[in-house]
Amino acid sequence: MKVLMVNKFLYPAGGAETYVFKLGKYLEEHGCQVEYFGMYHPENAAGNSLGLYGKAVDFHRKGILSNMINPLKVIYSPDARKKISWILEKFRPDVMHVNNFNYQLTPSILEAADMYRKKTQRKLKIIYTAHDPQLVCPNHYLYHPGTFEICERCLGGRYINCVLSRCIHGSAIRSCLGAAEALYWKIRNVYDVFDTILCPSVFMKEKLDTDPVLAQKTVFLRNFVRPVKQEKKKKGRYVLYFGRYSEEKGVRMLLDVCKELREIPFIFAGAGPLENLFLETDNVRNVGFLKDEELDQMIRGARFTVVPSVCSENCPFSVMESIMDYTPVLGAERGGIPELIEEEKTGWLFQTGNSNMLRKKIEEIWYSDEPEILSGFCRNIHFDSIDEYGKKIMKIYETH
Repeated sequence: MKVLMVNKFLYPAGGAETYVFKLGKYLEEHGCQVEYFGMYHPENAAGNSLGLYGKAVDFHRKGILSNMINPLKVIYSPDARKKISWILEKFRPDVMHVNNFNYQLTPSILEAADMYRKKTQRKLKIIYTAHDPQLVCPNHYLYHPGTFEICERCLGGRYINCVLSRCIHGSAIRSCLGAAEALYWKIRNVYDVFDTILCPSVFMKEKLDTDPVLAQKTVFLRNFVRPVKQEKKKKGRYVLYFGRYSEEKGVRMLLDVCKELREIPFIFAGAGPLENLFLETDNVRNVGFLKDEELDQMIRGARFTVVPSVCSENCPFSVMESIMDYTPVLGAERGGIPELIEEEKTGWLFQTGNSNMLRKKIEEIWYSDEPEILSGFCRNIHFDSIDEYGKKIMKIYETH
């Protein structure tokens, strides 16, 4: 079987890329021929035999000139469409597995795939994994920046709300572009080309199902977790946050809480745009980006981990990996997080964006025996490994 994996970034940038590379490796190990299509970047870790990639587009770049140049690029990309068409014709895949693509590759690549199917009459199956609610929310976070309140006003195609609230980076221009992109492709009904839409959380499925076209294609399939050594380790004397250092992840709020809890040691493991906020103090230490066994050891050694996201998380690896390492999680009760945490069994929940509640919960848990008790419950939880997940994916690929 030939599989074309599509993702706008082909270098390690986040959870979606972890998913793409791990799944691609599994498919290759099980006899599939896998190629990748995304934007060009000097740090790309995967590619295709033709050496064809989309031109780099930076939707975050500031400046009047970039705002004037980028509009057509973030709505429609003739370049990406042309190049993926060449790859489809030469590689002739059986499956095109699409991941993140909006604003950089644009849905023009889906039109190219649809044209390829009609032109060749080949049974190209087009699968999409919904890593975020981009198909129904131009901001792809389902929350209002600044207030961190849940916002679902764009559901049902009411994208003018994205403009009115300046949802994308607080910019009127970028919000207009995001709304225009969403409306343009909704009118063209481009997402009907998907055969199956994989939703890693029930939350994600419910949001995409608000669109009648998408609702016919969604399937709930929770993400896999990387293998960990199932070993018991004595709980350490620190609280751990690991992941991206960004606003939507609630890192700024958590750091403010740390300042109020000087007697409790916190360790942060990760990287991101808010790294400049970290000032080494007696109770806060930033160890930077960790991975694999080094990260596992850090997770196992924590009394508990914190996932304070203010955005609507989908199926965060950080929650699943923590539980698999026998470490309970204090998580925000938003998005797909409550689906993964069983209250008073594998962790605790707090009201999203409520810093006072977060502070009280951390303090209460720290001075209790609950982390050690809940660590035992975590040992009974199972999430799919890549092998288990891969077998399910193969069945979806092979179903016609």
